[in-house]
Amino acid sequence: MARILLAEDDESMRRFLAKALEKAGHEVVSYGQGDHAYHKLQNDIFDLLLTDIVMPEMDGIELARRAAELDPTMKIMFITGFAAVALSGERETPKDAKVLSKPFHLRDLVNEVDRLMAAA
Repeated sequence: MARILLAEDDESMRRFLAKALEKAGHEVVSYGQGDHAYHKLQNDIFDLLLTDIVMPEMDGIELARRAAELDPTMKIMFITGFAAVALSGERETPKDAKVLSKPFHLRDLVNEVDRLMAAA
């Protein structure tokens, strides 16, 4: 299964997401801030970056952009309740990044992650 870096500032949401993905067989390392997740990316390898868009310090779009520079082969998926606003044409997002809009069922998240990883 996939090695996933999860960046989500909502602690309860982060726990739920990590638990669902781990139950599906994935290895998950999670952080509550984009800048902390970025530091981990600089020293470790992941198959997928799963990130909220709206976060303090470093938002998910900036995190994803920097992650794609470090490892262009890493898959990227945004999870957000603000997709239309946050992903407006003003900010460049990594090519082929997937967006899953909140609210979503945990099974939908696992299915999307599995689909994205199978498309390797």
